[in-house]
Amino acid sequence: MGLQPLEFSDCYLDSPCFRERVKAHEAELEKTNKFIKELLKDGKNLITATKNLSAAQRKFAHSLRDFKFEFIGDAETDDERYIDASLHEFSNFLKNLEEQREILALSVTETLIKPLERFRKEQLGAVKEEKKKFDKETEKNYSLLEKHLNLSAKKKELQLQEADNQVEQNRKHFYELSLEYVCKLQEIQERKKFECVEPVLSFFQGLFTFYHQGYELAKDFNHYKMALQINIQNTRNRFEGTRSEVEELMNKIRRNPQEHKRANHFTMEGYLYVQEKRPAPFGSSWVKHYCTYRKETKKFTMIPFEHRSGGKAGDEELFVLTYCTKRNTDTIDRRFCFDLEASDRPGVPVTMQAFSEEDRKLWMEALDGKEALFINLNRADAKREGSAQLDKIGFTIIKKCISAVETRGINDQGLYRVVGVSSKVQRLLSLLMDAKTCNEVDLENSVDWEVKTITSAMKQYLRSLPEPLMTYELHGEFIVPAKSGSPESRVSAVHFLVHKLPEKNKEMLEILVKHLANVSKHAKRNLMTVANLGVVFGPTLMRPQEETVAAIMDLKFQNIVVEILIENHEKIFKTLPDATFPEPISMSVSPPNAPPRQSRRQGQRIKRPLAVYNLCLELEDADSHSSPREDTPTGSMDSLSSQSPTPAFPSSPPGLLDGNHLIMDSRDLAGCTTNLPGQSRPSMVSWMNTPSANPAATNTVPSTFFFSNPAAGSDRAVESVAHRKARAVYPCEAEHSSELSFQIGAIFEDVQFSREPGWLEGTLNGKRGLIPQNYVQFL
Repeated sequence: MGLQPLEFSDCYLDSPCFRERVKAHEAELEKTNKFIKELLKDGKNLITATKNLSAAQRKFAHSLRDFKFEFIGDAETDDERYIDASLHEFSNFLKNLEEQREILALSVTETLIKPLERFRKEQLGAVKEEKKKFDKETEKNYSLLEKHLNLSAKKKELQLQEADNQVEQNRKHFYELSLEYVCKLQEIQERKKFECVEPVLSFFQGLFTFYHQGYELAKDFNHYKMALQINIQNTRNRFEGTRSEVEELMNKIRRNPQEHKRANHFTMEGYLYVQEKRPAPFGSSWVKHYCTYRKETKKFTMIPFEHRSGGKAGDEELFVLTYCTKRNTDTIDRRFCFDLEASDRPGVPVTMQAFSEEDRKLWMEALDGKEALFINLNRADAKREGSAQLDKIGFTIIKKCISAVETRGINDQGLYRVVGVSSKVQRLLSLLMDAKTCNEVDLENSVDWEVKTITSAMKQYLRSLPEPLMTYELHGEFIVPAKSGSPESRVSAVHFLVHKLPEKNKEMLEILVKHLANVSKHAKRNLMTVANLGVVFGPTLMRPQEETVAAIMDLKFQNIVVEILIENHEKIFKTLPDATFPEPISMSVSPPNAPPRQSRRQGQRIKRPLAVYNLCLELEDADSHSSPREDTPTGSMDSLSSQSPTPAFPSSPPGLLDGNHLIMDSRDLAGCTTNLPGQSRPSMVSWMNTPSANPAATNTVPSTFFFSNPAAGSDRAVESVAHRKARAVYPCEAEHSSELSFQIGAIFEDVQFSREPGWLEGTLNGKRGLIPQNYVQFL
């Protein structure tokens, strides 16, 4: 279990538990700060002390191995697990390099030192400043509050009103500062993973360029690096989406805290000042307690808590309430007071003081139960505005929109990401949801409605349903398999749950997912991979009943569920699930040794291998391979198709990443993670190799990977194909000057193994070049 999320609504309660959670977050950030500081020190030693290079690398590796990222919530995605394990993997790389005793000029200032220093100063430093302001404002707020509550009720009304206004303004300022501090704490907790790991990744890439003796190790590292780059990018993408949702929730709570108060088992809770009487002549004192009350059992609990003494809490006191009476100012020289009497202390009332008249009124209503006014905390029970329903008109709307999109805009870049003009979307929805005008709207042939307007209207319709398409009831059950288990168990679990949906919901979901699968097949043109579609439709098809920070942290798992639906739609909707709910299988603690699941679609074409000779790709080639990107926080690049947990690698053009990001093709990427359909993938680097599941694939080849002969029915050793003829069973277009282009049926001569894993060398029409091994059949 990681760090508990900090709910914005708790800022207004400022409970002891809330303060403890804040402390846990602050302690984690301080640990991160110390780690980065140590890492920076070690990095500088590598630059300035080449004589102690070996010792510095050992210390650096030690620091990486011992640190572990904490996460918010109760589970991580596969990408986050890979990132968490990456520091340990980096440590292993350094241990191998430590054997190399050559003196090298290592320049890591730009790739490691500056980014980490910038993150530490700009991000962690900003949090420290926010903490100082928060602590100072806490002291100020509660000091002013106590001073205010000590005012005599006999003072002039004008003076009392001015004092009330001053306290209220100060309280609002304190809540504002508390909200911003909580938001910043959680943002840094999420940001630090990729902000810390990415500079380290860049450092490793630069390190290998200086090590001629470490060439073989660097070649292995490239495979791991590419997978981790995708993990980081996916995590960054999900962070951007999550951050916008968190900020939106914070603003909602800021506008109306009571409406977004979290539902719990207490009828009322909050701070009260309790009068503690002392023997004469000492009078009495007022001590702040955090109080909770449950109306069903009439149990009232009090915990003394003082914010200004570092958040020190006293012993809990519990009693059963018998009655509650209001105290007027003519009987006590304090405002907002009321008396409680416990069943075990009859005739001995306890006097309490609320923070305001409104606060006292809420306590009185909760404690006496006569005129109780309860706020509906379950926002899901309130019907959403709009008339969207899963009726005949609803199905007509979705089918018309899908038909128009597939006819007119299936190849439009950023399909479903690019949004339409709000006024046009509302106008189209109004026409479609009116039974009189629905059939008259021609979306396929009319130029009045842009494709982005149609896609936005369809998404808006789905969001306007009284409850999400995948229902509130099953929301939590859908999330569970996305958080854990093997890829196969996740598919089985989602398959089982889809068939638990109401019939209309399942029918609508099948129509929509079939369409999204078709959209992903055109990812080469529209750039909408399965991962990108998951980001768009995850929040549209799934919503929690209660909007909380914890629920927003599950957005990334909603996206994963949608990815599973798209990649396995044939199996999920066309076949019946197992009779029993599949038990999730725990993931390995070290996920890099458990590669991500491959797509299992029937009839899927064998993927093209990765040619290692141009892993970094020359800039000239990068320019010619670049493709447009959508100006959105998460991007739309095929090379960044999600690996978490069910990657999709459609045939698509290479994507160009900014800065130092690797430029690669999704088909190439699939090649380095795929052998044959139904086969398990070998490990990523040579020292992690494990025997292949296929006995025919155990023959030795000049590579860190094992390959089998893809020819149908062939079980001959791979080595036996040298200097033979082969026939193409798939067409291929060259993506590099050293590759051959060919059509189905082309005959290659003098075929032999290349030094590149998964590639052959052969001659076609007098030209010699590289051929994907799994594209040919040997004669």
